[in-house]
Amino acid sequence: MESQDKSRQGLPDSFGCCSLRALRQGGMFSVLRLAALLNILALLLICAFILYNGLPVISWEFLTAAPRNSMTAGGIWPCIVGTVWLALGALAIAFPLGVASAVYLNEYARRSRFSRYVRLGVNNLAGVPSIIFGLFGMSFFVITCNLGISLLAGILTLAVLTLPVIISTSEEALRQVPVGLREASYALGATRSQTIARVALPAAFPGMLTGAILGLARAAGETAVIMFTAVVFFSPQQADSLLSPVMALPYHMYVLATSGTDIDKTMPLQYGTALVLMALVLGMNLGAIILRDRLQRRR
Repeated sequence: MESQDKSRQGLPDSFGCCSLRALRQGGMFSVLRLAALLNILALLLICAFILYNGLPVISWEFLTAAPRNSMTAGGIWPCIVGTVWLALGALAIAFPLGVASAVYLNEYARRSRFSRYVRLGVNNLAGVPSIIFGLFGMSFFVITCNLGISLLAGILTLAVLTLPVIISTSEEALRQVPVGLREASYALGATRSQTIARVALPAAFPGMLTGAILGLARAAGETAVIMFTAVVFFSPQQADSLLSPVMALPYHMYVLATSGTDIDKTMPLQYGTALVLMALVLGMNLGAIILRDRLQRRR
């Protein structure tokens, strides 16, 4: 009887602790919801501001013509083409290398000392400012490799920039593959390489495309990297080879904002260029997301 009385006396305390814990949990969730809401509102305000100022500039001539009259008239077609080539070229190089590196780290190296050093280097590279990659590309690809200011030098530098993100996301996607799939493949007599090629990679490929999407968006929007390696102030024609310089939307906005001869005339062009860049990045990401979702549905 005494033990029952003591337990009954302790019930209010336990209920009070539970209610206090629930109150704290509710408060933290409210803070997180508020932070997410503020981020969404900020994004919507920025997009609405750019849309409001850039939409009046959008026309067929603006999208298909080259700049003229000291960048105060004309269009941005060479910039669009240059941005697409730079982003897709960087992805074409970084994605296979990133997937191959992730396969080695997750399937072969495992937890060796060498793999720990490689992962440490990859994580550190992911946080390096883009201007450092630009200076590296200028000193190595442009000067040492004698590629000059060219499309190829920009693609290679952007590939180095996006490689850490692709390696990290690809390795994480491989970790998420169920162990049962690998064991079933081994039970059927498959080798490790066959299991990786026919079981692990197809199962992890949709997750790997997430890294490709992030890398594509970053490559398309970079300015500091390409301004030292690939782009020029003005070029009325498109690049005719990989060793030719190009124009790009991010650098074109930078030029209009800092080196324009008539700010009043170039200001609307800046908003129009920003709107096209947003639409271009959104379109490329949307295509990659649709491809990823289709692959996930096939699994």
